[in-house]
Amino acid sequence: MKKAGIVGGIGPASTVDYYNGIISGVRAKVNDGNYPEIIINSVNMTEMLAFVQNKEWDALADMLLQAIKSLTDAGAEFAAIASNTPHIVFEKIQKQAPLPLISIVDETCKYAHNKGCKNVVVIGTRFTMNNGLYSEAFKKYNISAAVPSETEQELIHNIIFPKLEDGIVVPEDKTKMLEIANSLIKEYRADALVLGCTELPLMIKAGDLTTLILNTTQIHIEAIVNAVL
Repeated sequence: MKKAGIVGGIGPASTVDYYNGIISGVRAKVNDGNYPEIIINSVNMTEMLAFVQNKEWDALADMLLQAIKSLTDAGAEFAAIASNTPHIVFEKIQKQAPLPLISIVDETCKYAHNKGCKNVVVIGTRFTMNNGLYSEAFKKYNISAAVPSETEQELIHNIIFPKLEDGIVVPEDKTKMLEIANSLIKEYRADALVLGCTELPLMIKAGDLTTLILNTTQIHIEAIVNAVL
């Protein structure tokens, strides 16, 4: 098995999901009692978000590259960033990274394509929604990706921060989030909802909607499990 490197802490709650998901995913496939070796570099989310807020893309890329270098020095054979938002600078990082990287965006697009999706709605942090992160990536697969209006983006972002980012699910917030999601799906006649924030699966579960839910966290975890094996 290959050693997996994870840039985590962005946020901490979803990093725990990555850890548990990789271990259970590998053990389910190997079925010999062995555990995968996972190296986690938990970075400062507040520092990272400040770079994003101020559109300091070079500083963001440098921060993530340093985190990946630390994983490399610790023995990781490949790495993944356990968050959607930092993938805004993924292409820049990928060119300079000292080891192979697995993109949550690329894996989600491939998964959606394999599921036959044609029109999707993307929700996530304000940064993810208004930077065209998924919209541009989905075009390569002839999939149309819609994002909420600015008002809806603000509502969604404020549900994610600070409580959901800390792993706290407020029932009233979940109700509001599902109302927004259902409205967007109907408006754009979408065949899937992309949970473009790794904390959203803490709130939106399979069965909450009649439409296909693309859980980017789980899709990413499955890709990491395959890389480990």
